Amino acid sequence: MKKLFMIVALSFALNSYSQKQVFETPDMKEKIAAQKTVAIIPFQVTINYKKQPKNFSAEANKEQEKKMSASIQSSMYTFLLRKRDSYSVSFQDVDKTNILLKKAGLLDKLDESTKDEIAKALGVDAVVGGKYEIEQTKSEAGAIASAILLGGLGGKTGTGTLTLTINNGTDGELLWRFFKTLDDNIMTSTDDVVEHMMRKVSRNFPYQKN
Repeated sequence: MKKLFMIVALSFALNSYSQKQVFETPDMKEKIAAQKTVAIIPFQVTINYKKQPKNFSAEANKEQEKKMSASIQSSMYTFLLRKRDSYSVSFQDVDKTNILLKKAGLLDKLDESTKDEIAKALGVDAVVGGKYEIEQTKSEAGAIASAILLGGLGGKTGTGTLTLTINNGTDGELLWRFFKTLDDNIMTSTDDVVEHMMRKVSRNFPYQKN
């Protein structure tokens, strides 16, 4: 059951209709120019169902949301580390980030903490975070069966939205926000989710060197 949930949770659109929105503050470039170290915090993940599956477990669903949150965080760090020469800042190791968050009592209370509080606990100049929300359709069971039989490829299972944000460390101000909605038709991993997202973001990513 847990494996099934994880396969559903890792569904993301790569080829379908999508919308994206980018926001940045007027002084974003000035503030980002002064930043040196940035932390990537666990993403807020929500898995919903248009039609709740049989034997649904709220506890198991919550656990998969938590696992995917950490997985996206790790995948994001791996992607940025791989291309570190392309960015104007360094990114804090996510293992260190999570240890510091845990020591500060913030790891399970990120939604109750301000971004400047988080940045202070981590000793960084800015915080990268985000939200990933999935709504599974009634066809996810068949798509999962196909995915297992065909080694990872399945039919359309739902829709997703992903928001990526950058907050200034000193005052918690939202400097940049990227929002994207997609129709889900391919089973994939969080590495692919991040890879696909960052390809869409790349031209707009504030830390990209000119």
